[in-house]
Amino acid sequence: MRRSLVAALLAVALPCAAQGKQITLEELLSAPFPDGLVAAPTGGVVAWTFDEGGSRNVWIARPPDYKASKITSYRGDDGQEITDLTFTPDGNAIAYVRGGSANAHGEIPNPALDIAGETQAVWLVQLTGGAPRRIGDGRAPAISPSGDRIAFEKSGQIWGASLRDTMPATQLMHTRGRARELRWSPKGDKLAFVSAREDHNFIGVYDAAAKTLEYLSPSVDWDSSPMWSPDGARVAFIRTPTTSRRPSFGAIREESPWSIVIADVATGAGHEIWKAKEGVGSAFRDIVADGQLMWAKGDRIIFPWERDGWTHLYAVSASGGEATLLTPGNFEVEHVSIAPDRATLLYSSNQGDIDRRHIWRVNAAGGRPVAVTTGTGIEWSPVQTSDGKAVVMLRSDAKLPARPALIAGSAAPRDIAPELIPASFPAGALVTPQQVIFPSGDGMLLHGQLFLPSGGAKGERHPAVVFFHGGSRRQMLLGWHYMYYYNNSYAMNQFLASRGFVVLAVNYRSGIGYGLNFREALDYGATGGSEYNDVQGAGLFLRARTDVDSSRIGAWGGSYGGYLTALALARSSDIFSAGVDMHGVHDWNLEWETFVPGWRILKDQEARRTAFLSSPMAYESTWRSPVLLIQGDDDRNVAFSQTVQLAEDLRKQGVDVEQLIFPDEVHDFLLHRNWLAAYTASFDFLTRKLVHNSAAH
Repeated sequence: MRRSLVAALLAVALPCAAQGKQITLEELLSAPFPDGLVAAPTGGVVAWTFDEGGSRNVWIARPPDYKASKITSYRGDDGQEITDLTFTPDGNAIAYVRGGSANAHGEIPNPALDIAGETQAVWLVQLTGGAPRRIGDGRAPAISPSGDRIAFEKSGQIWGASLRDTMPATQLMHTRGRARELRWSPKGDKLAFVSAREDHNFIGVYDAAAKTLEYLSPSVDWDSSPMWSPDGARVAFIRTPTTSRRPSFGAIREESPWSIVIADVATGAGHEIWKAKEGVGSAFRDIVADGQLMWAKGDRIIFPWERDGWTHLYAVSASGGEATLLTPGNFEVEHVSIAPDRATLLYSSNQGDIDRRHIWRVNAAGGRPVAVTTGTGIEWSPVQTSDGKAVVMLRSDAKLPARPALIAGSAAPRDIAPELIPASFPAGALVTPQQVIFPSGDGMLLHGQLFLPSGGAKGERHPAVVFFHGGSRRQMLLGWHYMYYYNNSYAMNQFLASRGFVVLAVNYRSGIGYGLNFREALDYGATGGSEYNDVQGAGLFLRARTDVDSSRIGAWGGSYGGYLTALALARSSDIFSAGVDMHGVHDWNLEWETFVPGWRILKDQEARRTAFLSSPMAYESTWRSPVLLIQGDDDRNVAFSQTVQLAEDLRKQGVDVEQLIFPDEVHDFLLHRNWLAAYTASFDFLTRKLVHNSAAH
């Protein structure tokens, strides 16, 4: 029945124009999406995953030619993710996880409705191919440096299996709490991990030979990111002071300062080697990396810090002292990796190009960072090959979506698998989004990307749509995005522009890319909903354009973007004539129950009241514009009840409510066909409400 619905919608939504064939959503979403790029510890090999229309597999490229090849052979749009790629020490095999994590009821994602059910399991596949070996149910594999064993998490406990034989996996120990961040010692004789205890964390160390367990310098605080010293005698970790009443989805500019602790494994005693200063940077801000701490050459600890209001890399001696800033400037460091020799770091940032990402290199001992990539493209997830001869990354631009690429020496970047982008991919038909900067309702300057339809008569006034990203810790860029969800969103914005819509993607406050104060905006989210000023500003920006019909402005977005879309319709139906709300937050009190343990029993009624008044449901009485609600009912990020309750309330007051519900689908849709169905329905809805009903108000 769903296939027939999608076919019918496609027939309506994707006509051919008289002047020639128009691009389709299928074409825009046809390129495989790469993720999880990793480098082998030897042999110069790199690996990543490709999602080809919902069929996910592990791919590798070897020197010297780095021709891409697939080493697994999963087929079909089955909704089963592949994550956590981990090479064996000899570089001859890769462990990976297939399947998503369980929800609160212990259910593994099964959006394809397989009546046999699904599992999340750790697998091992040889680089030469062949049938993968199933290690056992679980996730987050960690392979010993000696290459003889693998550890992984299963239901919060640590399990292990031999890689020398095919004996079944066994539980290594029984512990309280939930284990995560597994890290083998350099000799492979011990395993460090985080033991999460709901309101505090410990760093545990398991001795594989002695079969013993100890906790390093236990406290009431949140300990995380364990990292072994090269000699295996010490473990460094981050200690964040306990904050039982820390707000969720509200500004955190300052906290009790976090610190770096180093513990002696033999005694379990730890001591603080560095502590953040009071004020700016006292709250920990993470990066995208294998670990938040890196033990570099010269016994130096590399870590992120936001001391000057921007996320940067710093270095401090393992013996303590002042930290050295490695990446100075008004920009954000995001994706970081350390070279095999532990002497240099590769990172992505928006230095000098605030609405893109480029790759930089810096010495762990200090010195001026050097640009590895420049231009109008977007590059991220850099890794150095084990032989030191190449840097491999993922990259995109305004026309071509994400793909793996390589830089050897001083040569220009070259794509590793260009043949996998279909010949029918409509790169030449896409528009290049323009960077725009405009004021919000309260005067704050915002960045956005403006997609203008090509062609059309001079002076023509178009329907327009504002796109709000999710997160909210996200930033939309001047090209195809590095995250799968927003890769799809960019495709949808291009599609809308190709069908005559002016599209404005807004980087609203509480997003990333523009520094601490922008991200930790005062009164944002559940503590005031100050982003509504940005919703207003976006609408007024479009209203003032001579190429926009001010009576035909809509909004769309997912997750946090669904929240802002709902706010737009609830509080500004005079500006926004229709909206598509995908799995949005409608009452912050319901969302806090998901992210803040014990929220139901807190007695802070003033916080509850503020949270509700920051929510779209507080303004239902002024909501007049039609809305399309889209959500999967196995959503683990935003409770499905958010959509249920909003639909019930809006129906009672006569608001035009349409819906598209995906049984057993999660928040970030796992089925490719569900993305197509959601976007097709969204285009059909926006066309009916903004193009054909031009006199909506």
